[in-house]
Amino acid sequence: MNYCLVFASRFKILRDCKTQDFGHGSTTAEQEEKTSHASGELGRDEKKMERGEEEEGNNLEAQRSPKVPLDEDGDLDVVRRPAERVPTELCLRNRDIMYPTILSRTEPDATEEEQVEEEECPRDVIKIEHTMATPLEDVGKQVWRGGLLLADFILSQLEMFRGATVLELGAGTGLTSLVMAMVAKRVYCTGKGNAAKAASTLMSPCSLMFKGEVKVRELDWLWDDFCTDTNSEFGWSEEEVADLHDNATVLFAADVCYDDNLTDSLFRTLYRISSNLCNPGTIYLCIEKRLNFTIRHLNVTCEAYDYFRHSLDNLQDLVDGKMRFTVEQLETCFPQFLQYERVDQLELWKVTASHL
Repeated sequence: MNYCLVFASRFKILRDCKTQDFGHGSTTAEQEEKTSHASGELGRDEKKMERGEEEEGNNLEAQRSPKVPLDEDGDLDVVRRPAERVPTELCLRNRDIMYPTILSRTEPDATEEEQVEEEECPRDVIKIEHTMATPLEDVGKQVWRGGLLLADFILSQLEMFRGATVLELGAGTGLTSLVMAMVAKRVYCTGKGNAAKAASTLMSPCSLMFKGEVKVRELDWLWDDFCTDTNSEFGWSEEEVADLHDNATVLFAADVCYDDNLTDSLFRTLYRISSNLCNPGTIYLCIEKRLNFTIRHLNVTCEAYDYFRHSLDNLQDLVDGKMRFTVEQLETCFPQFLQYERVDQLELWKVTASHL
């Protein structure tokens, strides 16, 4: 399976108005300065040679090469080519303004070349459009490296998840759920509002790849229960909630801890769901440790990551007489199937949940 990040920019090489040369890093003025400096150095060397030759009684004129033109001071005489001066107004008028172009789903019509590529694109290839920046409200619409690492882990452990009922929290685009659906019996791909809609958009054209069933549902971590509103596009039915509690054994989330309040809500949701499961559950959490310089600390810190680790410790130390949670960090040396940069800051954590 191949996953492609698509980004296109168009640039035009602009001619420097002050010189006719192309592909050189210096202007004509800089070249003249370098030539003048070289001629000065050569002139000083010539003078030293003259004094040495006079002391030895040699004929200076006989020693000089007639092919080297010298000025009256003995310096190298360089004939300079006059630089062409183009008026600035004329130069700007002849230039075409060019801007980088980013592919977008909002383009009204595809070109013939794009249509051909779309027709020739095999069904097992997912094309992902990529932009250079993501606003905070759209973080769920982007594929993050943590999701790709977790997808690699699933692909390297297919037998572990074969036939399982699985829940993904904060699924975003749903890429990791899609990979899980290759072997799992049923995958509940969950997100909040527009994120659930984005995941549903990805699932529809890829449904032929699934071995199991994928259900896109809304799961807001700030709520105390599932959304069972029958008027909601991604609401849960009572049968689905019962199926999750009776059969689910795996929960996972990737790169969802970037705000302390949301991290608190995530761990409360994990506790609530795992404590209602009939079977022991395993939770896989992937996170990237992001380094940021903060004015408050005047140092490089990883505040979101530190709070995530703090929440893991609190979960493992929890004593409520109902649940026991065991936390361990997994090695990330498993094979890489997807194309991305697997940086050292990517971590995968396993939490085992069992009833007392």
